Amino acid sequence: MSIQILADSGCDLPYSFLQEHGITLIPLIVHLNDQDYEDLVTIQPKQVYDAMRSGQVAKTSQASPLKLKEVFTQYAKEKRPCIYIAFSSQLSGTYQTAMMIRAEVLEEYPDFQLTIIDSKCASLGLGLVVAQAAKLAQKGMPYEQLCETVSDYCRHMEHIFTVDDLEFLARGGRISKTSAFVGGLLNIKPLLHVEDGKLIPLEKIRGRKKVFKRMLELMEERGVDLQKQTIGISHGDDEEAAFELKKQIEEKFGCTDFLIFPIGGAIGAHAGPGTLALFFLNKQIEA
Repeated sequence: MSIQILADSGCDLPYSFLQEHGITLIPLIVHLNDQDYEDLVTIQPKQVYDAMRSGQVAKTSQASPLKLKEVFTQYAKEKRPCIYIAFSSQLSGTYQTAMMIRAEVLEEYPDFQLTIIDSKCASLGLGLVVAQAAKLAQKGMPYEQLCETVSDYCRHMEHIFTVDDLEFLARGGRISKTSAFVGGLLNIKPLLHVEDGKLIPLEKIRGRKKVFKRMLELMEERGVDLQKQTIGISHGDDEEAAFELKKQIEEKFGCTDFLIFPIGGAIGAHAGPGTLALFFLNKQIEA
C-alpha cells in the first residue's frame, strides 16, 4: 500500500490541488465574525482578506485535536503508513498537538506507521515539500528514504517575503514587537525570511520595484540550479504582483516550473493583504 502524505493548511496548497494529488488535509482554524472556520475548506483566502480590508480582525488557532485523532485513527485502522509534514512548530502549536495525538493513537494501534515531521517551513515553502513528497510516494520511494528526503527538502527551503504591514505579524505574536521595525514611513516595504522555522526581519526597502530586485538578488545568492527547480510564489490576494515576480524570475534565471497560489486564511490572517512570498531550494536534493 502506498504511503499517505498528510499536510495541514499551513502549506497553502489549494484544496483542489491536495485532492488531485491524493494528499490528506488537516485544516487549521480561522476565527472570523464569532465563528470558527476550517481553513481552505469552509473559508477561502479571499473571504479572509476582504474581511481584513474592511477592518475586521481574523484570528487563528491550531488544527483541532479531534480532527487529528480522526485522521490518524482512520489510517491506523487501514494499516496505511503515513507521513505528516507539519507547519513550523515555531509558528503554530499544531506539530506539538499532533505528536500528543500520535502517542494516543499508537496506544491503541501500536503497529501504526506514522512519522510527523516538523517542517520549520511555512506557506508554499511547506507546500513545495508536500507536493514533492506526494510525487515521490506515488513513485514508490521506500518509507525511511522518503522521510529522510522530505526532511532534507525542509532543511534547504528558502523563504523570502514582504508584507504591507508588519503590525499583523506582531499582533499575532509571529514576530516580536521589537522586530516589527518601522514600516509606517511612506512606501517602506519590510523584507523577511525564515530561519530555523522563525520569521526574521531582514531589511527595509523603499518601493515595490526595489523589493522585487532585492528578492531576485537573494534568490541568486542563495539558490542552486534554480532553472531545474519548482519555484513557489504565494500572495495575499495580489495575483498581479505574483505574476510580475514570476516574469522577472523567468527572465533572470530561465525558470519554467512554478506553483503560484494565494496564501490561505490561517497564514493570511497574520501576514495580511498584499503579502508576497518566494520559495526555492538552496541545495539540489537527490530524489
